[in-house]
Amino acid sequence: MGWTEWEGVKEYKFNDIICEKKYHSDGGGVSRITINRPEVYNAFTGDTIDEVCLALDDASHDKTIGVVVLTGAGDKAFCTGGDVAWEKEGQDSPVKGSRFVLSGGRPVINSFVRRCRKPVIAAVKGYAIGGGHHLAYMCDFTIAAENGRFGQTGPRVGSPADGLCVAYLTFVVGAKKAREIWMLTKQYSAQEALDMGLVNAVVPLEKLDEEVDSWCERILAHSPECISILKASFDSVMDHLDGSLGRLQNLISPDFFDGTDVREAQSAFFEKRKPNFWKHRSE
Repeated sequence: MGWTEWEGVKEYKFNDIICEKKYHSDGGGVSRITINRPEVYNAFTGDTIDEVCLALDDASHDKTIGVVVLTGAGDKAFCTGGDVAWEKEGQDSPVKGSRFVLSGGRPVINSFVRRCRKPVIAAVKGYAIGGGHHLAYMCDFTIAAENGRFGQTGPRVGSPADGLCVAYLTFVVGAKKAREIWMLTKQYSAQEALDMGLVNAVVPLEKLDEEVDSWCERILAHSPECISILKASFDSVMDHLDGSLGRLQNLISPDFFDGTDVREAQSAFFEKRKPNFWKHRSE
């Protein structure tokens, strides 16, 4: 009883991620998707998003795969959201024309996690911040190393979010805690995340891969069709929000990306200072 070695997926050429598969001797396989940008704490660009979505789509349609593991390269970060340099250039532009965006040109990586017919396990080492944080909790399961660190940054850095990824957190930790996480932008340790139900398990860093394998084994031991039906049943409560990304932003603040909040947030980041969003409110 055991696993084969990880083998890279040869059908696609990836630059920002590593996609590998391995199989259990009792049957069934695992697809592991690793965001491979450790030099920027696995922050993503439009290209990264496209590649993750392609790998998720591949696993969803591969009948030999029963589980997907999503993780980040190195021990310092799972993912820290959008690459600031990419966002400064205009985050929609790198993914225009992609098959993996909504009609408005916004990335839909969380929707691909949700629509994948196989359960997705987020294996978190280090920081899961901003877009990386909600990517982790949008997964079906989240297993964290003891050095895991969780939190949102949006209002603090002038990066809006709405729709599915915000509302879903109320199902995970409850409405009051979800609002605290999103509006106060505090960071939480792995143990704090476990206590509030944000993660399923916390283990020592050196035991993370072993723990993830154990969860994969238990899932693979069950009927793949039943697992897919259960996943779809749980996710169906959010169907009305899937595809709504950007709708509320456009209603409430249609000129957000041309406004003072974004300029102040970006200037503060590159000048390494705390942003002051209120000084421009009268302009």
